[in-house]
Amino acid sequence: MSARPFRIGRSTTGLGMFATERIPKNTRIFEYTGRIITNEAADRLPGKPRYLYDLNKKFTLDGSPRSNLGRYANHSCRPNAVDYTYRGRVYVKSLRAIDPGEEITYDYGKIYFNAFIGKENCLCVKCVARREKEAGSSPKLAAPASVRAEKRRVARPENTAT
Repeated sequence: MSARPFRIGRSTTGLGMFATERIPKNTRIFEYTGRIITNEAADRLPGKPRYLYDLNKKFTLDGSPRSNLGRYANHSCRPNAVDYTYRGRVYVKSLRAIDPGEEITYDYGKIYFNAFIGKENCLCVKCVARREKEAGSSPKLAAPASVRAEKRRVARPENTAT
């Protein structure tokens, strides 16, 4: 396996990380890198920073630099990889074999999911399929009578005598 068995490319959610070769189960894929800052410093960052990784009660990893290729791995509610911390460093490894061309995803966790994504905005395959199933099985609501009447008027223009 090469040193970098993935590429960064377009995905349904923007940019994503895709396998360029088969990645066996339990293989370390990448390290999530960045500067380590205190939790207090992380709380003071402007806006809603999206690339923060809580290391412990005192420190957070700021993964916002573009040199951190791990920032391109997207969230999935049914991921093919998992994050873990070893000796203060954050890694992502495969949960199962990942085929070439398959997007590498991991679960960002409930706190991040609720703060930034939300159940109705998640674009992972599992959530999109769930919403499509719910939309297809729910009965269609009838339009109000005024809307139906307006559609009839548009469909049948009045005869005008010339």
